[in-house]
Amino acid sequence: MKTVLITGANKSIGFETARQLLGQGYYVYLGSRDIEKGEQAVSQLRAEGLSEVEAIEIDVNDIASVGAAREALGHKIKVLDVLINNAGIGGAMPQTPLETDITVFREVFETNFFGVIEVTQAFVDLMKGSEEPRIVNVTSGLGSMALHNDPAWKYYAVKPTSYVASKAALNAYTIVLAYDQRFTSFKINAVDPGYTATDFNHHSGPGTIEDAAARVVKAATLGKDGPTGQFFSDDNSPETGVSPW
Repeated sequence: MKTVLITGANKSIGFETARQLLGQGYYVYLGSRDIEKGEQAVSQLRAEGLSEVEAIEIDVNDIASVGAAREALGHKIKVLDVLINNAGIGGAMPQTPLETDITVFREVFETNFFGVIEVTQAFVDLMKGSEEPRIVNVTSGLGSMALHNDPAWKYYAVKPTSYVASKAALNAYTIVLAYDQRFTSFKINAVDPGYTATDFNHHSGPGTIEDAAARVVKAATLGKDGPTGQFFSDDNSPETGVSPW
């Protein structure tokens, strides 16, 4: 049975991703900053008959928490097949380049960028034992620099500065990480789940959580001939499913 760790998985897209992967036969380690909320999420899934799941306490903003989660998981398994870096924040709004306080930038980058790096570095040794290791970095269509410079883009006027910058940085990390592992069996990709109705955006998005999670799951379950180093976005590029960086 393949194993997967999903950060920020006690609700929303992360939770639905866990549900869908459980349905495909994965054993899910449901990462949650608040272990009580994580246990509640696990109880809900088990009530649905999805039993191969347990909560892992992990705060991606706290390197000690990440280390403790790695130690805890290492006592349970020797191989981690999939890592989904899902935890993320938007930061206080509005965000403009000249008026947003630097503390907002630091807070958003701590979760959306540095947290991903810390988690990836902590767990990659467990992944090296997998025959088909997969890393999925959940990004945003707003992380595309090419599209932000295109006045014809439908989201051209949407530019929450610290969030945009953090996701662009995450995309850059995905590129160089995939390049670094290009001669291995790793598949490492960034996935834009689309503008989805969640607590994150006060349920303003038109997309469903189910569709958003399915995009993440698709990248998490790529076969051996699947792509790596890609920025998948059905929202930005519905025809090809691949967004410009």
